[in-house]
Amino acid sequence: MDGHRTCSACGRDDLTVTGLSQHIAKSRDPRCHALYSQSRSRTNNEALNEANEAELAFDDADFFEGDYNGNEDELERPAASEHAADSDEDDFDDHLLFEPEWEAAPSQPQADEDNDLDLLDDAFADDELEDQQNARQDIEARARGHSGFVRVPYPDPRAGRRSMSHGSVDHGANAAYGAHLANDENPYHPFNSQIEWEVARWAKLRGATSTAFSDLLSIDGVSERLGLSFKNANELNKIIDHELPTGRPKFKREQVVVAGESFDVYYRDIIECIKSLYGDPDFARYLTFAPERHYTDEDQTIRLFHDMHTGKWWWNTQKKLDQHRPGGTIIPIIISTDKTQVTMFRNKSAYPMYLTIGNIPKEIRRKPSRGGHILLAYLPTTRLEHITNKASRRRSIANLYHACMSRVLAPLQHAGLEGINMRSGDGALRRCHPLFASFVGDYPEQLLATGIKFGDCPKCDVEKDDTESNTVPLHLRNIGEVLDALAALDQGNLAFVRACAAVGIKPLIHPFWEGLPFANIFQGVTPDVLHQLYQGLVKHLLAWLEAACGATEIDARCRRLPPNHHIRLFAKGITTLSRVSGTEHAQICRFLLGIIIDIRLPNNLNAGRLLRAVRGLLDFLYLAQYPCHSTETLQLLDEALDLFHENKLIFVELGIRNNFNLPKLHAARHYHLMIMLFGSTDNYNTEYTERLHIDLAKDAYRATNHKDEFAQMTRWLERKEKILRHQKYVSWRLAGGHQADPYHSRPPDMTFGREQVMTKHPSAKSVSLEKLATDYGATHFHDALARFIAQQSRGNDPAPLDSQALDVLARDIHFPFHRLPVFHKVKWCSVDARGHGDAHVTLDSIHAKPQRNVGAHLTARRSDTALVRVGMNAKDLRGALSVSQRYHVHLPPKSIPLLFPPTVHLPTHLAYVEWFTPFPPAPDRNSGLYKLSRSLRGGETVASIVPVADIERSVHLIPRFGVIAPREWTSDTVLEDCDTFWLNSYIDRYTFSMFR
Repeated sequence: MDGHRTCSACGRDDLTVTGLSQHIAKSRDPRCHALYSQSRSRTNNEALNEANEAELAFDDADFFEGDYNGNEDELERPAASEHAADSDEDDFDDHLLFEPEWEAAPSQPQADEDNDLDLLDDAFADDELEDQQNARQDIEARARGHSGFVRVPYPDPRAGRRSMSHGSVDHGANAAYGAHLANDENPYHPFNSQIEWEVARWAKLRGATSTAFSDLLSIDGVSERLGLSFKNANELNKIIDHELPTGRPKFKREQVVVAGESFDVYYRDIIECIKSLYGDPDFARYLTFAPERHYTDEDQTIRLFHDMHTGKWWWNTQKKLDQHRPGGTIIPIIISTDKTQVTMFRNKSAYPMYLTIGNIPKEIRRKPSRGGHILLAYLPTTRLEHITNKASRRRSIANLYHACMSRVLAPLQHAGLEGINMRSGDGALRRCHPLFASFVGDYPEQLLATGIKFGDCPKCDVEKDDTESNTVPLHLRNIGEVLDALAALDQGNLAFVRACAAVGIKPLIHPFWEGLPFANIFQGVTPDVLHQLYQGLVKHLLAWLEAACGATEIDARCRRLPPNHHIRLFAKGITTLSRVSGTEHAQICRFLLGIIIDIRLPNNLNAGRLLRAVRGLLDFLYLAQYPCHSTETLQLLDEALDLFHENKLIFVELGIRNNFNLPKLHAARHYHLMIMLFGSTDNYNTEYTERLHIDLAKDAYRATNHKDEFAQMTRWLERKEKILRHQKYVSWRLAGGHQADPYHSRPPDMTFGREQVMTKHPSAKSVSLEKLATDYGATHFHDALARFIAQQSRGNDPAPLDSQALDVLARDIHFPFHRLPVFHKVKWCSVDARGHGDAHVTLDSIHAKPQRNVGAHLTARRSDTALVRVGMNAKDLRGALSVSQRYHVHLPPKSIPLLFPPTVHLPTHLAYVEWFTPFPPAPDRNSGLYKLSRSLRGGETVASIVPVADIERSVHLIPRFGVIAPREWTSDTVLEDCDTFWLNSYIDRYTFSMFR
């Protein structure tokens, strides 16, 4: 509906589409008020009739699932208006030149009363979407801790209390380590000098093979000039093996005999491994010793879940432990197993078993470089091919797995109940109870650990054919009944098999979790974001969309996306990719929803349901990875999953699926409970252990001669761990033996702490004003800079100038320069806001590069889009931001006194920006994305000069491709070729939380 509208009640004829609905709703004219009341009455009657029809339609239904879940009347409302209300257009400052788009005169100027009522229906949909959006923003703000948080400690103060009242630095882990060295003068001992220590550290952590290192030292004069006491790799290994204290326990080798064949298992003492992690001096100030409850409000109505100690499992288990032995410190044991290939060929594999503890903050545990995990064992990788019967072979493999796991975890049975005295890295002594908490693994590993059959859920009792439902009641498997069935082994094989079948598990002989205190394996199996979501549901979703939308059109749209720091451009599309990794699936998810908007479906089916289904899965994926959840965001998580289930039948109507009995889809129903029990999903993501495979399995294998490799791998790993432990001691000695203060955990924010960084020198030192317009595309730079100077020259004058008056002043401004330095990049780097010692990394960047000739080829210019702060509305950040394209400039210092009065403090760096329209009140009801277009005044692009400091972050705009993407568009030129865009809210988690 274009053009001006006329109110049929009072006759006012200068209203826009949205302005008409706002006028009727807010006007004091009794005629308009009567029209408004009539519309509300009609809307309520229609909603009541639809509800009655829905109730009648469901009288014969068995399940509330599929395409309809009681809310389709809301989802099928008319599209929200794309134009901002008149009242919203005045929220921006005059000098930013935001003006409403020009609307052509209507071909039918007379609007009847029914049309007015339809417009009101659109307005009501707009209002409802806006209210929902505002409510979600409030939830996000509370979850991010913007209003602070309330910490409620465990009621018994004895929980987690140290056993002695003092713990000086002399009793710390580093001091105890130094006592074994018995050399107070040389901090590098047993190495004679800093150079010798640095060479040894390089050789074991960064160097080449042992042979190559020996060849290097054998060069005449190398060893002597460096002053090294070792002449080859073997002599260095002797120093490490015999003179460096043992930081972590050594591996043991035992044999397990199955069906007449023996297999080696390499493992460590789990209690000593726990002591090593618990007593690591780098973790001492971060350890958590008792459960807590965190809330967003003083009334304690909205609870927060982030680190493991904020979950319900630790609190409930502490209560159970206190009934047995009060005053203990729980050490949550997190176990992970995953078989991995260590060679590209020959099918050589390793089966590592990893251990970490929940006392260490998740931000440390999830970084392999911080050493928060320890390799506990290498399990046998045999397939038992000498057993010819397949069923017998599968049972034997499962029993071999559990026999090895039981041998490794056996010490936890006594230590978990009775406790064991342990010292943390600061020397404090506590009675600790290591208790099995969770098991991290992919679906096959979960089935192997729990003994559940393929296709069933390893956690709950839902039947295989009901896993597609989002409404069928589910209950965690009863651990008591399973343990009773396992005890039937003493009654004979037949009784044992029948008892196991009755409780839905395979006949496992003494599974590893059978005797562990307070252990519940069905509760302890945690969500797996990598395999369940990225490598599971997203992989399925891509195949479904390819079948629905066509590979050619999807790839064409992928090739025409504009660049962005967070977006990987797939130049050949995404449908031809093979062996797609989890990282690649994550990159695809960042733009997947935007590229299918307006795409044509077979048989002209409504694409709205497809968009809502895809949006539901993507929202669930992003919400599931929040670093901090509240009871409110967990409700949003459930709503996102419900949105998919309400619209999933579109894939059945398209002939793509017959059912949705997918175990990985069903697993999504457990995320809510698991986050409440064990904290957010970044506590137990298999992505971290996948990365550990490189350091602790693949690299270890490459360091061997591939003969009796596991003995060499364990020895290589022990030496590497000794070097890493000695490095911590050396750093502590050089720092003067300082002991850091304790760290107090707080809920993590949705974004990383960041700081804006500019290069010291400009990318181009001298660029003419003409070249800025031609090569950089800054067509309106001259006028924008003149207006900026005119505005800033007025200093602190409180009287604002309108656009026309500002233009008049700008005409009289003449630049005392013809060239300017230009910066092509601004970036944002991380800040260690949580005090975990994290390294600085680039989190975001924006580019503004000119077109240039590279040989005979002309490279197109690049001008990224960004969010720019245009106000200080802290309550609604979206209302204080706008989208723009920019180039960064720096005014010559000599010209500043000629253009500005002395009282004006000019920002160091400025940016030329071309604006897009303000955000509409609510996003699109199907995609949930905001629609934007270029801001025009008199048919010309609106441009301004703003401080670079006002640029908040990069933003990605997805072109509105229409039914078929124009083939003349390219990734380099699409921002200029396209008129309408969708704001991509999936580029990172902060953008998602702000604009979803």
